[in-house]
Amino acid sequence: MRKSKTFYNIFVPILLLSVGIVVCFGSYIYISTTKSVIERLGEGRQSLIMQVRNTLEQKIQTIEYAFATYSTTPSFRTVIDSPLTGQDYEAYRELNSQLGYIATMGLDGIQYTLVSLKQNWSLSNGSLTRMTDTEKEGLQHLFADADGKGLYWTKTEDGIRLLHALPVYSKEKEAIAMSDISLRTLNLSLQTQPDAAIYILDKQGELLYASQTEQKALSSEQMGWISSQTVSEPRAGQMEIPDPSGGTLIGLYARSAYNGWTYVTLLDQKEVSQALTTTRVGLIVMGIVILGLMVVLAYIISLYLAKPFRKIRHSLGNRSERTIKDEVDWIIQSIDSIVSENQSLEQLMHLEKPKLETQFVLNMLQNRLTREEVADNLERFGYRITTDVLFVTMLIQIDRRGKGPLADKDTLLLAVNQLVQEIVPESERMLPVVLNERTQATLLYFDAERAQEMRDVMMAYAKQVIMLAREYWSASVSVGISAPYGDLMNSREASDMSLEALYQRLKLGKESVIFYEDISRSGGPTLLHYPTELETRLFDAIRLGDKEEVSRTLYPFLADMMKHSPNPMNLEITLIRFVNNLIQLEQLIGAEILLTQTNSTLYHRLLNTLNPEEIEHILVHEVIYPMVASMQERANQQFRSIADRMASIVRTEYDQDLSLESISERLHYTPNYLSSIFRKEYGTTFSEYLMNFRLEVARKWLVDTNMPVKDIAERLGYQNSQNFIRSFRKKENLTPGAYRRMKMES
Repeated sequence: MRKSKTFYNIFVPILLLSVGIVVCFGSYIYISTTKSVIERLGEGRQSLIMQVRNTLEQKIQTIEYAFATYSTTPSFRTVIDSPLTGQDYEAYRELNSQLGYIATMGLDGIQYTLVSLKQNWSLSNGSLTRMTDTEKEGLQHLFADADGKGLYWTKTEDGIRLLHALPVYSKEKEAIAMSDISLRTLNLSLQTQPDAAIYILDKQGELLYASQTEQKALSSEQMGWISSQTVSEPRAGQMEIPDPSGGTLIGLYARSAYNGWTYVTLLDQKEVSQALTTTRVGLIVMGIVILGLMVVLAYIISLYLAKPFRKIRHSLGNRSERTIKDEVDWIIQSIDSIVSENQSLEQLMHLEKPKLETQFVLNMLQNRLTREEVADNLERFGYRITTDVLFVTMLIQIDRRGKGPLADKDTLLLAVNQLVQEIVPESERMLPVVLNERTQATLLYFDAERAQEMRDVMMAYAKQVIMLAREYWSASVSVGISAPYGDLMNSREASDMSLEALYQRLKLGKESVIFYEDISRSGGPTLLHYPTELETRLFDAIRLGDKEEVSRTLYPFLADMMKHSPNPMNLEITLIRFVNNLIQLEQLIGAEILLTQTNSTLYHRLLNTLNPEEIEHILVHEVIYPMVASMQERANQQFRSIADRMASIVRTEYDQDLSLESISERLHYTPNYLSSIFRKEYGTTFSEYLMNFRLEVARKWLVDTNMPVKDIAERLGYQNSQNFIRSFRKKENLTPGAYRRMKMES
């Protein structure tokens, strides 16, 4: 399964850290082991160099002691003072014998020479030679030694020469004893290990001896560095010698307290490497095993740590397009988008708050909210309603329109609504609203203790509205006020109370202020019931010219109206309302039934008839059926025209927010009426037709453009792309993306 970038962002650092830990751990072990091996090998070489130093010093001290002892004998004085010619056979033999004896005490292969500074002769290997003054002065010059020991060592072409001024305990040196140690003798004496390189430096750092091995020889600079370092270092130890190639050599040294010589040997790197071979193999195997475990552990940890990011990504869903490869950046972008949208929504809510508050009050007056929704919205819009509050619904209707710009009833209603907002304090009311095309509504509230006082206050508010409407706009309005109630869920009934109070205008005249309590106490009508839903169905059937539907709806409507009219006053008000609504319907559909001279006295006939059957006969046979017959003649052309207008709106405005309700407002028909016409003419519902047309446009855009699916959904009015995808898949059995790919491949 393909992993996200977040997984790799976690996995790679953990893996690199693991590799670093393994490398560091392995390096530490290797370095520690290397040091241990070097120390172990160094101890052996240190013992070797100490042995070489002790062996050579012992032989040299033996030779020095032999010559020093010999220089104190009478025979030495006799020989040195003797000119020693070929005729001095006894002296010559005695001297050779003495030199032979000294040779037995030192190293094998050393050539001994005795030089007489008084008589200018030298005896070496039985051969007697004479010395020139120049040779004599050269030997004497060598012993200008600051330490006054009378000893001098010098390197010769074939080895090392030891010069000993005699006698030892005399300031006047009369003879010089020379011991020439050849390289062969030194090699045989010092090379206890064939592969060990041994160097001997004098106290000035000059190389006296270097063994012949396969190892790289030390340079003069390295010799000088060793000499300078060993002066301040302990007499024996280990040092790292700089190598001109950039590396270092490990040297073991031992400095002689006897003559200041420094004995140096090098640690063989091949030997170190061979000793570390097993360690290296073990470390590599261990590193591979540990690294494998680290990889598995890093994989598990990365999966665990990346899991929350996957959950967040799935929670966000397809909120934004995955244009960013990094999952964390995509989540951050999505969260920023959510925050931005939330801020935009808050700004929109702030701007739309008056509209939302208006809709809340309308829904409450029409009983469309639950108790919980009412409580939430009261808190949302800042209404502090306590439990001891009483409510009153005040409705205002126009008796006569004004003049000039306010002659239009909608404009006049809005003006009256604004007037109420200015007259009634905010602390005593909710937001005034226009309830319908004829009525303005205001919901007032006050403390229960002020019930009697509030009647006078509301009367004052109502009279002020009536007076200012007449004064400002030459219009007349009437006010109906419901009885007080304590539960906002009864706002719908209170609105009906106010409407019932307003119906009394027929008797009281225009510019009336009517309290429902007054008409109920006077034995007038109680709470008015009107079958609005049945009336709507009846009017839709009349518009359609559907006589059968009219018959199915009319008789239940009349029966309901009669049933809920317990007294003549209620029936009169209901009949007047119904006839008024029929007149409005007739004006809308262009029929001429109620406004003819024959029906000019219809109001009086209905109000003066107390027989329900007669009222039913008048309404059915003289009003309703003639209107249906009139509509049937015009239905075919009118219905097709209306349906075609609806279809045209869909074809031109498919990318806007269309609904049956919005089109009904434009065409001045009820949604149910338009729905019935459209289904009758097109054989499908309006919503299905709109959806199918939008999907047809979507199919065209998917094939002809590169527009993203999200943008197509937004342009076609879908709230989100998921709704669009579900609708498209339900219709085409394919997602939009799959449909586009199919069309591109074909």
